[in-house]
Amino acid sequence: MDRERTHSDAGESAAAAASWRDSRAVGFLLIGLCYVAAGAVGLAAFSWVRGDLWFRILSADVAATAAVWVGSLLLDNATTYDPYWSVQPLVILNLVLFGTGVFDAGSVLLCLVVNLWGIRLTANWTLTFRGLGSQDWRYDRIRDRTGRLYPLANLLGIQLMPTLIVFGCILPAILYISRGGGFGPLTAAGLLLSLAGLLLETVADRQMHAFRRRNQSRAELMRDGLWRHARHPNYLGEILVWWGVYLVFLSAFPEGWVLGAGPLLNTLLFLFISIPMAETRLSAIKADFDSYRRETRMLLPIPRRRGVDKFG
Repeated sequence: MDRERTHSDAGESAAAAASWRDSRAVGFLLIGLCYVAAGAVGLAAFSWVRGDLWFRILSADVAATAAVWVGSLLLDNATTYDPYWSVQPLVILNLVLFGTGVFDAGSVLLCLVVNLWGIRLTANWTLTFRGLGSQDWRYDRIRDRTGRLYPLANLLGIQLMPTLIVFGCILPAILYISRGGGFGPLTAAGLLLSLAGLLLETVADRQMHAFRRRNQSRAELMRDGLWRHARHPNYLGEILVWWGVYLVFLSAFPEGWVLGAGPLLNTLLFLFISIPMAETRLSAIKADFDSYRRETRMLLPIPRRRGVDKFG
C-alpha cells in the first residue's frame, strides 16, 4: 500500500508539473518576472558603466541578456529569450528618444517605425507561445548536439549572438536619434523601405497563420499569397526593416557607413543559418517541399526565372 501511494503521489506530482509548464498564463507570468529582473540588471549596468552612450547601452544590453539566460536555465526553456529579440529595440530606442529629448521629425518617425516592428513581432510571439512545456525545435536540436555544453551554447548561440546582431542593427538608430539626425530625401527613403519590410512580413505572417488555422496537417505545404513564389517572404521583410534603418542613419551621417555591418550580419544570419536550418526541417516534414524549393525563390515573392540566383 505504501509503495502504491508513493507511485500515485509521484504520478500526481509529475502531472502537476506538466500542467503548469503547459499553461500559457503561467509561462507569460514567469517570463514577465524574468524580464523585470533583466531590466533591473540592465539599468544597474547602464548606471555603473562609464563611456559613450552607445557603449553603456551595449553593456546594459549584454547584462540584461545574461539575466534572461539565467532565467532560461531556471525555467529549463530557452524560449524565455524569444521575446527579447523584439522587446530590446523598443526599450532602448524609446529610452534614447525620451532621455535625450531630441524630438525632430526623423527621430520620432524612426522610433515609431521600430515601435510598430517590435509590437508586431512581440504580438506574433505571444500568439504562437504554447507554454514552457515546449520550446523551439532549433533549441532542442542545439541541446541534443551540445549535451553538457548546452548551457554555454544557449548563452552564446541562442541568446548573446542575436542580442549583438540586433544591437548592431539598432546602433545606427541610437546614434541618429541621440545626435538629432534631421530629415531629408534619403531619410524618407529609409523610412519607406522599413515600412515596406514591416508590411511585407505582417502580410506574410497573417497569411501563414490563416493557413495553419485551415490546415491541421503538418505535412500540408503553404503555397498561397506571398508564399506562392517565395519560401520566406517574412524573412525578406525583416531584412528590409533594418536596411531601411541604416539608410535613415546614412542620410545624416554618411561617414558612418561602416555601421552597415549590423544589417549585413543580420542578412547573413538569415541566409546561412536560419533559412538553411528551416529548409532542412521542412524538407523532412512537408510533402513535395523539394519541388516547391525548385519552383520558388528564397526571398522575393515574384515568379522564378530559370537560372535565378539561389538567394533571389
